[in-house]
Amino acid sequence: MELDIFFFLNSILFGVGLAMDAFSVSLANGLAEPKMKAGRMSLIAGTFGFFQIIMPLIGWVCIHTIASFFTAFQVCIPWIALTLLLCIGGKMLIEGIRNKEGTGEAVAVGFWGLMLQGVATSIDALSVGFTIAEYSLPAALVESLIIGIVTSGVCIAGLSIGKKFGTRLAGKASILGGTLLILIGLEIFIKGVFFP
Repeated sequence: MELDIFFFLNSILFGVGLAMDAFSVSLANGLAEPKMKAGRMSLIAGTFGFFQIIMPLIGWVCIHTIASFFTAFQVCIPWIALTLLLCIGGKMLIEGIRNKEGTGEAVAVGFWGLMLQGVATSIDALSVGFTIAEYSLPAALVESLIIGIVTSGVCIAGLSIGKKFGTRLAGKASILGGTLLILIGLEIFIKGVFFP
């Protein structure tokens, strides 16, 4: 695979396409935590970017080693994403309802919640390993890095937009954020199961 302008354009487009779920979850995180500092925003965006780098590489390795198992596992991806996002979104929703008087306390996602969000929003990137199977390992690594960088940028935008509206929504932001995560999980599930 030649690393030409089309390779980089393809990688950027892959990054934008794969980042949409992470953007939506970042939006929900920004809504839930409107006073989020720049360091935390970078951590969240970096986490989503990291998982978007790792998942295509795992898919590439699977294609070159255990392709038949990976094909069987791909059927589970929508179910895993749905389960993870229902758990995280449900938790945010419950905490938002308990805090609906609007005390203004942010319902920040914790470390393990962030890890689950990272996996849930990037698990579909495993299938990118199929599309880049003919790439050499260095080309697959470059593509994955571009996807991760694009995802991080898109997530910063989502967090910023969410923070802006989260400040205006005060106590209802966690309810909206949790509902959004549940809807994202359902959307991933419906697309994966009914429209593969």
